[in-house]
Amino acid sequence: PVDTAASPGVLEATTLPPAETTRRARFMRGSRMNPDRRTRSIMSVVIVMGLCCFFYILGAWQKSGTGRGDSIALRVTKETDCTILPNLHFETHHSMGGVNPLIMNNKVFKPCHIRYRDYTPCQDQNRAMTFPRENMTYRERHCPAENEKLHCLIPAPKGYVTPFAWPKSREYVPYANAPYKSLTVEKAVQNWIQHQGDVFHFPGGGTMFPNGASSYIDELASVIPLADGTIRTALDTGCGVVASWGAYLMDRNILTMSFAPRDSHEAQVQFALERGVPAVIGVLGTMKLPYPSRSFDMAHCSRCLIPWKSNDGMYMMEVDRVLRPGGYWILSGPPINWKKYYKTWQRSKQDSEEEQNRIENIAEMLCWNKIYEKEDTVIWQKKANSNACHNKNG
Repeated sequence: PVDTAASPGVLEATTLPPAETTRRARFMRGSRMNPDRRTRSIMSVVIVMGLCCFFYILGAWQKSGTGRGDSIALRVTKETDCTILPNLHFETHHSMGGVNPLIMNNKVFKPCHIRYRDYTPCQDQNRAMTFPRENMTYRERHCPAENEKLHCLIPAPKGYVTPFAWPKSREYVPYANAPYKSLTVEKAVQNWIQHQGDVFHFPGGGTMFPNGASSYIDELASVIPLADGTIRTALDTGCGVVASWGAYLMDRNILTMSFAPRDSHEAQVQFALERGVPAVIGVLGTMKLPYPSRSFDMAHCSRCLIPWKSNDGMYMMEVDRVLRPGGYWILSGPPINWKKYYKTWQRSKQDSEEEQNRIENIAEMLCWNKIYEKEDTVIWQKKANSNACHNKNG
């Protein structure tokens, strides 16, 4: 408040509060400075636009070929042209009798007759029966001579369609892809395979696991560490018809290679392949398996009918070769639990006991430790340091 009586018509500057005086001073100073700031901003924009135009014109000039940079590069290229070296060429030095290796001649093969739809050249049944049966020689690969080769493409079954995607393919296969019903009758009570309309259904059963492959694998998992990554690869020897053991191990991130001979079961390996399970036609015979040593973490035989005691344990030695140190071998079925089943197998008590004892002795010779035996299943584990097994020397 100003005392207007004491100083009529005069407002003293000292009557304003200090804060208000400071605010007004800053406002007036800022108003005087704003024109310069705006001028500098305009100049910056003009400079940037000028530089952009300059470099655009410079780039266009150089790209036109008249620029000095391009002329220098062109001169250097001409001076280093490889054509000045007349002895340098890039033609092949290999001779093919005058044939130009760069021109590929595609050879076209005609389809074979439909009667050859199940023909496997190196696994032909008619040729196999001409070889001796000792040591499963007749079940091994016997490829045709040159004059017996057909030189045609094996036709697919009539109505063949693209297989189902995994995991549906594990349980269903189009009937047209492998049109054979005999197994649905022969193995009906074992839950192997069922014919349902235009598809085959694979419930996951088997001779040695009537409750399904999953429950059988659960039993194995109580002994073998299947869940921690220790077991990554497995070998199913004599995988039967449908390779369900390998199919259900995929749920546990274990890749299984299955093999079985081409026998009276029609298209038995073909069923496995149509399901999306790795499988090959093969047998334990006179030749080694086509796998490097120590390839598998686990090997399996479920009623595979391989004569393990024969040939002084040669087949078990082959399993030992492909098993890594610390790996597991599972034997399920004859002759295990012979006391209960020898009459069902129509074998004598003495023969069944002798066969199991012989297998036990070979396993001991290989320094395998028997870690599990229950009902029809026995599990052995190979020693981690198998080189220290001196029993093999004999």
